[in-house]
Amino acid sequence: MSTTTVAPLTIEDAERLVVAARQAAEEAGVTVSVTVLDAGGHLLAFRRDDRAVLISGETSTRKAYTALQLNAATADLVDAVQPGGLFHTLPTALDRPLLFIAGGIPVHRDGRLIGAIGVGGGAPDQDHGFATAAVRALA
Repeated sequence: MSTTTVAPLTIEDAERLVVAARQAAEEAGVTVSVTVLDAGGHLLAFRRDDRAVLISGETSTRKAYTALQLNAATADLVDAVQPGGLFHTLPTALDRPLLFIAGGIPVHRDGRLIGAIGVGGGAPDQDHGFATAAVRALA
């Protein structure tokens, strides 16, 4: 039996994600915090600009965690947690509460989940765009 090995998300990858997300945000005139987690939910990179709202760091971390736990972009999950949605009764007694606001994106390599990025500080659609730009830059 052969196994396919997928390269994990490295610290260098995580730093590239942070730089790309911050660059996209700066081009839009927005100050953000960025969190990158590996596939195990361990913090690989974090950056909060001193001009960012203090809570944006916690927000970016929870967005990354949510994207990682559910292997989906948080923007795609917003409707699922509304009354009548698929995850309406999803328990939040996990290590960290999940956050269903756009800005969290899972990171894949060779079709496998290797981590997640979360961006907080802008409007949700902006944060989603910044995270998406970062993942595209990593590919």
